Amino acid sequence: MSTLLCIPIMVQDEPSALADAGAAKGAGADLVEFRIDDVFSGSGDEREEKLVLRLCAQSPLPCIVTCRAAAEGGNYDGDDMARVSLYERLGTASGPGELPPRYLDIEHAAYSRSANLRQKINLAVDHPAQVRDLRTGLILSMHDFQARPADLTRRLIAMRGEGAASVLKVAYRARSLRDNLELFDLLAERDRPMIALGMGEFGLMSRILAPKFGGFLTFASLRPTTTTAPGQPTVAELLDLYRFRSIGPATKVYGVVGWPVGHSMSPLIHNAGFGKVGHDGVYVPLPIPTGEGGAGGYESFKATMLELVHHPRLDFSGCSVTLPHKEHLVRLAEESGWELDDVARAVGAGNTLIVERAAGCPIKLSVQNTDVHALRDAIGPVSGLRVGVIGAGGVARAAIIAMGAAITVAIYGRTLAKAEALVRELEGRVRARLIARELAMAAGDFCDRWVNCTPVGMTGGPAVGESAIAIDALMGAEGEVTVLDTVYNPVETPLLKAARARGWKTVDGVEMFVRQAAAQFEAWTGKEAPIRLFDWKVREHLARDRSA
Repeated sequence: MSTLLCIPIMVQDEPSALADAGAAKGAGADLVEFRIDDVFSGSGDEREEKLVLRLCAQSPLPCIVTCRAAAEGGNYDGDDMARVSLYERLGTASGPGELPPRYLDIEHAAYSRSANLRQKINLAVDHPAQVRDLRTGLILSMHDFQARPADLTRRLIAMRGEGAASVLKVAYRARSLRDNLELFDLLAERDRPMIALGMGEFGLMSRILAPKFGGFLTFASLRPTTTTAPGQPTVAELLDLYRFRSIGPATKVYGVVGWPVGHSMSPLIHNAGFGKVGHDGVYVPLPIPTGEGGAGGYESFKATMLELVHHPRLDFSGCSVTLPHKEHLVRLAEESGWELDDVARAVGAGNTLIVERAAGCPIKLSVQNTDVHALRDAIGPVSGLRVGVIGAGGVARAAIIAMGAAITVAIYGRTLAKAEALVRELEGRVRARLIARELAMAAGDFCDRWVNCTPVGMTGGPAVGESAIAIDALMGAEGEVTVLDTVYNPVETPLLKAARARGWKTVDGVEMFVRQAAAQFEAWTGKEAPIRLFDWKVREHLARDRSA
């Protein structure tokens, strides 16, 4: 059975709940969950019961009814027996115009508290409804919004002992990517239909990959403002961005590793590319945080990457690696004996991991740096030219390697000391003569090619006024000049705008981003990347963001 897609609806009133259920059907959902925490008080008011009965009868999709207790993240703080009495009424609904819900969800903690409560719940789900020969199933659930429960195994064993449960549900806040792997293992070892989901940013992977591991369902919100659990994606994201319906047991898993990665456009282009060329893969965000203040993080990176690579069921087949882990990837490759291409070794940073597998096991791992090739291709031949590289960080290091055929590469650092340190590090690795300059000196220098490797000009990045790139001064140079900006959001940075006004050739950051992604795609799939699709996807996404 395929994994179902369920949209939860926090019921506030009948018309809007039914309207959302209709929208859920139109969006491609398989069922809806009516969360009635806010409209059922347990006070004995018959109007509340009738409202829920009407929702079940008029829902355009099969429905789950859930009245989530406050102790497990819901809003219901009334009497358990009142809640169960409602469930009993719903499960046995067979009057004129009545239709029972397909499932009732109750927490295992509440279910196990008393024999009387269990008896009533069992009656609600064991009674065969007289409408369409439907039978209501019981979803027995457990939730922890803080972390993985310390007694998870014990609680799961107890849940498995309840024969009345049609579906078991486990949901807890994932504190790292590794928590997802345990959830996948729970699904693999299930004794009946099961839901196993991680909440929060680190749990997104479990929601997207539920079909790969046979999860009974996954939840997605109708819109970003109506999520019922942290980290819940929208139905549009699941179906369109992650191609949820195409994910199956044999699907290979890829992703972008970094911190943070929520802003990355890599899932947008790689998933579209997989669909275009018919590659059975899915590309997901893989957040691996650094230490406090953004420092360190290698041990966490190493432990997580090795678990992803060696998990026997995940089919982890490669990833993009972005800040702050590019240097960590090279270090891990050297420690683990993985193949390391010459460029990644020279730069000391990698952005691509390729994992070749056989029978579920990794048989060859290799690390590449596609940034350098993308820079080289984007800016064109530099032999015999003088190149100015703005910045002295990791991106600048890759640019210097890429421009190594120039006569001279001038490195403009925020301080002369930073630029000099990079010169010492890279001298002898490239043919070009390397010279160190302070950023302020750029105003009086001429270069045939300029490459901005700083975040200056980026949306949300440092203000242009804080930079010593000195756009106006650079524009005073004569001759044929090309300016490349590695920033791609916005597409037209202040630097590129000024260069175009001067009549110079410009290369925007989107072109470089797309080129490096295309090289990754081809390394993973062995197929030519649909580079025009990549370019269109990125530019369309950025344009939509600007107009929003």
